[in-house]
Amino acid sequence: MNSVDISRKLLLVVVFAFGAWGCSSPSESGGGSGGTTSPPAGSGGSDSGGSGGSQTGSGGATTPAASGGATGSGGASASGGSSATGGSSATGGSSSRTGGSVAGGASGGRSGRGGASAGTGGARTGGTSATSAGGTGAGGAVDGGGTTPGDGCVIGAWPTADPSKAGPYKTITENDVGPEAGEPDESTGVVPRFTMFRPENLAEVELCHPVITWGNGTGSTPSMYGTLLKNFASHGIVVIGSNSKNVARGNPPPMVVGVTWVLEQNEDPSSKLYHRIDTTHIGATGHSQGAMATTTASGDSHITTSIPIEGANVQRNLHGPAMFFCGTLDTLVGCSGAKSALNAVTTLPAMYAELTTVDHGSWMSRGGSTLSVADTAFTAWMRVHLLGDTELRPWFYGADCKLCTDSAWVIDRKNMDQ
Repeated sequence: MNSVDISRKLLLVVVFAFGAWGCSSPSESGGGSGGTTSPPAGSGGSDSGGSGGSQTGSGGATTPAASGGATGSGGASASGGSSATGGSSATGGSSSRTGGSVAGGASGGRSGRGGASAGTGGARTGGTSATSAGGTGAGGAVDGGGTTPGDGCVIGAWPTADPSKAGPYKTITENDVGPEAGEPDESTGVVPRFTMFRPENLAEVELCHPVITWGNGTGSTPSMYGTLLKNFASHGIVVIGSNSKNVARGNPPPMVVGVTWVLEQNEDPSSKLYHRIDTTHIGATGHSQGAMATTTASGDSHITTSIPIEGANVQRNLHGPAMFFCGTLDTLVGCSGAKSALNAVTTLPAMYAELTTVDHGSWMSRGGSTLSVADTAFTAWMRVHLLGDTELRPWFYGADCKLCTDSAWVIDRKNMDQ
């Protein structure tokens, strides 16, 4: 059976199963209660393939190779101080980074900031790391004083917060923003754009807002994962979700296009994102086919941490810590891809996280005031690696990490003992 037939069948399941689920409201803080209900329709459809790191499951076309992100060819560079285009000089003695985006993509050069020490799996990743098989060491301590990109915000650690609940910031959802990206919708012929979930008032704090790029399962849209994505936003993160129902298709990959567009908006004085984005802390996550797209996008130098959910490919060009998540009861995709993805990592912090009580879709929240167990863990991971929340670091790091000692989880790790 070819991938198109499978994708179409999964789409029919989406229409049936999500009819009663409904869509999320356009503006509200995230949150939701967990459970182990049946998986959402359309949440499957990871790319077809074998085991041992290749895609598993069914539906969707083969994941395209990561494009590495568009490279800026004219961005203004910072030389000893902040520039109007977003380049900033480090306050702790590190070199200034080239900044600014240009038509066609944001520049990718970034250096470590503010005297952040290199290490394995510190609270925040300190800029991009050199590429090699399995990646190179990333992480390090959070900057003491932060840096100021342009004149809008400061890069630094955010106050700690409970990852199982909505954060302190009111959120807004903006539909059909950004450029067209990916293949046209099979039923409408329309090339999908993006949905953005973000704090409503980006200037409410002086800190720069990190970014997460999101990828849907086959036949799904960002609204179907609204509880989790709004929760990210309520904690201060700008989420850009591709509207593509086959997000692994397209060149350049839609999840990378979303990041490029947000970085361009950070340099556009007419944009609400202008000088409010932390360009050095960008995460990628997605479900099923979106998990495959996440591992592809993670090869882009802007992505500093990732969480492929229920599906993973081997990615030997990671630039920061990764959590490979699967549910023990998942019979659609299974856990072999996530295990192979972990095995391919050499020097970076990486975690294989298997939740014993969930299947391919029952890991996610369904609304309410408290997140599911899995969504809570995803929020905690992103808070540690994007927001510098050191109080949540023991959830994942150290010999007796919180998930490691929880019987609901099966955990395997690399470079995360400290």
